Amino acid sequence: MKGERCLTQKCPMVKRAYPPGQKKKRKSRALSEYGEELREKQKLKKWYNLGERQFQKYVKKILKSHQGRRKKDVLVLLIKTLESRLDNVIFRLGIAASRTQARQLISHGHFLVNSKPVNIPGYLVKKGDKITVSPSSRKKNIFQNLSTLLKKKELPSWISLDVEKLEGKVTAAPSLEEAVPPAEVSLIFEYYSR
Repeated sequence: MKGERCLTQKCPMVKRAYPPGQKKKRKSRALSEYGEELREKQKLKKWYNLGERQFQKYVKKILKSHQGRRKKDVLVLLIKTLESRLDNVIFRLGIAASRTQARQLISHGHFLVNSKPVNIPGYLVKKGDKITVSPSSRKKNIFQNLSTLLKKKELPSWISLDVEKLEGKVTAAPSLEEAVPPAEVSLIFEYYSR
């Protein structure tokens, strides 16, 4: 009997390569130029764990102050600025497992920059700045076994770390080659120059 369901007999189970339910027709379209620029901006923003306002402020400031310069110079300047943020430096030193954790540790006042307490994750460090864990914070659980983990950490060439003192030093300016951003940075400037 065609059309009737098998109620008494064993019916063969049909396995399909897709989940049950109504199917949607998917169109795979290529992204527009604007879509590509937006995607690259979102990637870099997420990579450095920044909000839209903060990120936009960095890009617009660099665009405004460096009008007429070569695109390569502007790209390098943006990456140098983002890499020089205190939360990124703490992450690069290996003291924090992520930039998010670094932001939290900084805002809780666990770090000193040149022997002065800093609780602003966006603080821009310069060549010669010393970043240390504050003496009162060294007793915290998160900093207890840190020296054994830091000995294995591979550092960028522009920062150095004294594992015993838990003291980092910025020895040079960050480089674009070592940062290896996951986005096409030139598209970001095109996005903001609209």
